[in-house]
Parts: sequence; structure tokens; C-alpha cells
Amino acid sequence: MALGMESNDRLRSAREGAGGPEPAPVPAGRASGSRTPGIAVLIPCFNEAASIAGVVEDFRGAFPDAAIYVYDNNSSDGTAILAARAGAIVRRERLQGKGNVVRRMFADIEADIYLLVDGDGTYDAADGPSMVQALVSERLDLVNGRRAALTGEAYRLGHQFGNRALTGMVRAIFGKRFQDMLSGYKVFSRRYVKSFPGLSRGFEIETELTIHALELDMGVAELPVSYRERPQDSPSKLNTIRDGFRITYTILRLVRAERPLSFFLVLFLLLAALSVGLAAPLAVTYLATGLVPRLPTAILATGTMLLGFLCLFAGLIVATVTRGRREAKRMRYLSIPAPGARAPS
Repeated sequence: MALGMESNDRLRSAREGAGGPEPAPVPAGRASGSRTPGIAVLIPCFNEAASIAGVVEDFRGAFPDAAIYVYDNNSSDGTAILAARAGAIVRRERLQGKGNVVRRMFADIEADIYLLVDGDGTYDAADGPSMVQALVSERLDLVNGRRAALTGEAYRLGHQFGNRALTGMVRAIFGKRFQDMLSGYKVFSRRYVKSFPGLSRGFEIETELTIHALELDMGVAELPVSYRERPQDSPSKLNTIRDGFRITYTILRLVRAERPLSFFLVLFLLLAALSVGLAAPLAVTYLATGLVPRLPTAILATGTMLLGFLCLFAGLIVATVTRGRREAKRMRYLSIPAPGARAPS
């Protein structure tokens, strides 16, 4: 799959001036009327000097004609310089966080297929072509790389446990289509990228990427990919506890946004159960004596039940709004051609 002459021109421009501005990319194949999709390799980076040059070189070998973009996220170790020397198109995103970088990449870069990979050297570029081939041949929108650790040290136990727990939450709520939601190795179609709103700021972007595909019932697949240990002088930026809480909060936020009736129904049931629990002893006393001895408790039980019904009606209203939002996103998604398809003239 060749990206075409435009990609080579952009690459030469990047090599002449590291980090300098280059013309807005034009997806290869479209200008010439070809059906061959253009590929952009997207590498978000923060202090990855120990590995970034090797990552760029590996993906250049796997995709000789692809445009390789490195977005530097305020690195202080020369990541941008090394990436440019290796032949990448280097740009910078000042807002800290992987979510901010991915959102900027998706907004700025024009291509038919987007391969997103971490810059820490833990993923094998040789797995990329099979992922791209699956996306094109099956007209998919997301191919996720399911990590298979090459060594015991590559995938820490804390990260494994957190990934399984969080992925399990998403599987239970949104659908059992992924086993490794937090993988940093993914391939997207253009119609996925240009219909993705992208609201997360940090590592929780992986959760949002997954749920976007599940909510729109996109064509997805998950393929095993090799996962190796990070270089010794390149510590992980992922904090198991802190980022685990952030991802959990993101899942709950997305449940409220995408499954509002279920979310508010649970609140209704909890509040109704609490109200009944408070009112039951009062009802027994009233039936026996005709008196309500604890008036504040009766008021609390009544208010709790009213609050529960407010949650129920809020869920019904928000569910209608959410359906309209989902339809709008779906129409935007359908307006973009599938990978390898010719856009209507």
C-alpha cells in the first residue's frame, strides 16, 4: 500500500528542517483517483529519547511510503530532535496528556488509514501490516492490538490486573468485543477518526477510543501483537493507581453519557430502596398505633423517594437526547468513505 508522492515530499521537508512547518498533507491516492489508501503512522511522545529513533526507523521499514508523524508533548530530553533525524515529521502539542495529543493528531492529519502506536518501543512494527490489511480487507474501522508479552517483565502484574478489571467493566456495559482495551497499538479508518469527538486529556483516551467504536456499532477486530519490555533508561509514565482511578471515572462518565437510562435507573432503585427501608418501620408503627413517632424520618423517606423519581425521569429525558447525539455521530460517520473506497465525485 503506497502513500504516494505527497508523503515522500513531506518526508524530505521534515528531514531538511526538524520540527518546521510543512504543507497540509493530502491523502495519497485521492488526488490521482487511485483506490490505494494512504497511511499515516501517529506516534505521541513524552520523553522517549531512548526509543523514538528506533521506533521511527522500524515503522519506516514496515511502511516505506507512509507519512510518520511524531507529536512531541513537552519533552525535555531531545525526543523531537531525534525523531526528526530519524525521518519523522515532527510537530508539538503543548497541552500535556496523551488524550490532548491524540485529539490534535486526529484534527490535523489527513489520511485514509491511521496507525497509532506508543513511542516507547514496546510494540513491534512488523505486526502493523497485518493490522492494516485486516482493516482494509474487511472494511473495518478499528483494529486493536491485543498484547502478548514476550517476557515476564514486559507487562507488570499491576498493569495486567488493572487492564483486565477495566476492560471487564467496559465489556459488561458496552459489549464483549475487546480483551485489551488499554493497548497503545491501534489502526483506524478515516471515518472513525473524523467522527471521533475526543474529550479525554490523559491515558483514559484509550477507553474513549474503544467506547466510541462500540457505541456506533463499528466494524472492529482485535489481533495479537508482540509486546516487549521498555528500555531500561525509559521509565513508564503510567501510574497504576492514579491512572486507574482516572480511567474508572471516564468509564462512569461515559456510562452516564451513553447509557443514561441505565445509569439513572440504578440511582432510582438505590434511592427507592433507601426510602422504603426508612419508611417500613414507620408504616408498621402507624398501622399498629395510628401514630407517626419519627416525623423527620418520614420526611426524609418521602424526599428520598421523590429524588429517586426525579432521577428516573431525568434518565428518560437524557436518553432521548443521547439518541439524537448518537444519530448525529452516525450520520457523520456514514458520510466518510470506507478504507479503499472511492469517494463519490
